[in-house]
Amino acid sequence: MSYCVVYMTAGSHDEAKEVARTLVEERLAACVNILGAMTSVYRWQDRVTDGEEVALIAKTRQDLVERLTARLAEIHTYDCPCAITLPIEGGHPPFLDWIGEETA
Repeated sequence: MSYCVVYMTAGSHDEAKEVARTLVEERLAACVNILGAMTSVYRWQDRVTDGEEVALIAKTRQDLVERLTARLAEIHTYDCPCAITLPIEGGHPPFLDWIGEETA
């Protein structure tokens, strides 16, 4: 089985918690870490702007990424939420097994 992490952002800690809880409750992720506040600088609608955001890191199976990102788009307040996938190349086998069990 292939595992990955999905890096996402949200506009507030409350939104991040709601996204994390939904993804875990629906077994699309085994765990979602919510990191502290950060400032993001980005181009949107032909303007460079900045804003406060919160980062999220979800641990999941590679075969669930499409469903996870589709669900994120449904519940997120952004028009174009950030979601990028990074493969997990290795790790502690019992932890990787746990990801598989929690997303089954």
